[in-house]
Amino acid sequence: MSVTSRYREAWEGFWREASDEEGAVFWDAAPDLTAGRHLTLFEAHLAEPGLPMVDLGCGNGTQTRFLADHFTRVVGADLSAAALDHARRADPAGQAAYRLFDAVEKTEAETLHAELGDANIYMRGVLHQAEPDDRQLMVNGIATLVGERGRVFLVELSESAKPVLVGLAQSPAGPPPKLAPIFRHGIAPGEVADAAVPEYLRAAGLTVLASGELPLITTEYGPDGARIELPSKWVVAGRTA
Repeated sequence: MSVTSRYREAWEGFWREASDEEGAVFWDAAPDLTAGRHLTLFEAHLAEPGLPMVDLGCGNGTQTRFLADHFTRVVGADLSAAALDHARRADPAGQAAYRLFDAVEKTEAETLHAELGDANIYMRGVLHQAEPDDRQLMVNGIATLVGERGRVFLVELSESAKPVLVGLAQSPAGPPPKLAPIFRHGIAPGEVADAAVPEYLRAAGLTVLASGELPLITTEYGPDGARIELPSKWVVAGRTA
């Protein structure tokens, strides 16, 4: 099974239209506000830091390039070829490798694992964007990539993020400029119950090793001039002996 063509085309359309300008994409905050903060939490739980690091749902590769400064082998993987075009343009030195990848497709996960071996996975704000029926399949794919020795750091919007997003979308002035394209392309964020994420991981054979809360920082600002931050939860998971 793979993601629906509608879902794939929605992302292709979004990334084809997106600017290469730094900070132009709603969730594409600088790494010191995103992956940098996450890495301080993740590193303590890496059983083998030398394993390849996969930035799953890498988009234009902002966080991937940051991870490539800290790990020997980093792969940015995304469903959208247009997103990977952005990522490669922004990484002319080839700090990381980039790969078109459908995490819902079991064979693709098995193929990538065969190439990389066990890997550590970083995934920020991807699961809620997936179709509900695809979420367990996506986490199963992550479990395949993690194998026996890897770990996954998964950041997902909390349930309490929904009213924040709804409020922004229904603002009398319309949604903020950077949020509008997301809705226009039909990839408006879905809702993942807070309790569902650990269950997806357990069903895939992974054990939750640590968890906590940390806002998902965006590049957009509200009418009051404050940066928009969305409530989110993080989880570290892997296989245990």
